[in-house]
Amino acid sequence: MKNLFKSVLTVIAIIFSLSTQAQTKSPKLENSLLWEVSGNGLSKPSYLYGTIHMICGGDYFLSEKTKKAFEASNKLVLEINFADPNEMTEMQKMAMGKEPLSKKLIPEELTRLDAILKKTTGMTVQQVDSFSLLTVMSLISMKTFGCTDLKFYEMDFIEQTKKRNIEIGGLETVKSQFEMFENAYSNDEMISMLAESTPEETAKLVAAYKSENIGGLYAISTDEKFTSEKTKKIILDNRNNNWVKNMPEIMKKESVFFAFGAAHLGGEEGVINLLRKSGYSVKPILN
Repeated sequence: MKNLFKSVLTVIAIIFSLSTQAQTKSPKLENSLLWEVSGNGLSKPSYLYGTIHMICGGDYFLSEKTKKAFEASNKLVLEINFADPNEMTEMQKMAMGKEPLSKKLIPEELTRLDAILKKTTGMTVQQVDSFSLLTVMSLISMKTFGCTDLKFYEMDFIEQTKKRNIEIGGLETVKSQFEMFENAYSNDEMISMLAESTPEETAKLVAAYKSENIGGLYAISTDEKFTSEKTKKIILDNRNNNWVKNMPEIMKKESVFFAFGAAHLGGEEGVINLLRKSGYSVKPILN
């Protein structure tokens, strides 16, 4: 259980882009997980890389174009700086619920959650009673991949960055992500979404990711059967706008490799489109 909990902690703060929904008009983008940002006064280009956060070892890949862009960058910036011990300590605190799930949820919700947990993880709601709903979501999401050798893109980038001895930064904090999550879902919406988290849905996501299909990834990640327009706005659009406000100052100083959930790339309020509106040239790197 202890080792499982440690793995869940790795997933918790990077799970959001796998669980955002509601159909939205979006500009068509080329199939590429890697995008170059230039112009608008930048002395060197920076890069955007969309991750799936976690993936089975057999499906994991890192293209040569991505390796080259990473090596050409002077700084790594993730959604959260997982290399910061303070952030990891904060994550451990917030992984535990403010109150037990048995008090937080009404009996009907507990019954539904117990059935979902038994079906997807083999665990009972009693075993996770002290966890936050976000921790439970992470447990279930991990199980839908159907393997025991999950690899985490952000952690891989951190290890490579440490070897190069370059700086690591974050676009937001663990605390802000948890607060955002609490505002995005009601308990009932959260449990309904967990019921839709299946191996079949995850397989679609992985297939789109491996083909670098940004449009497909965005469509899957904004499927209306999961949750509301309000949730999409909180989890995707608002965060994208906040990131794009801060990115110019970060890119102005050096070449930066930004790595975040691929769902943040697409859409009218996606990072690519918002940077273009801000005057930057954002082009796909296709090979």
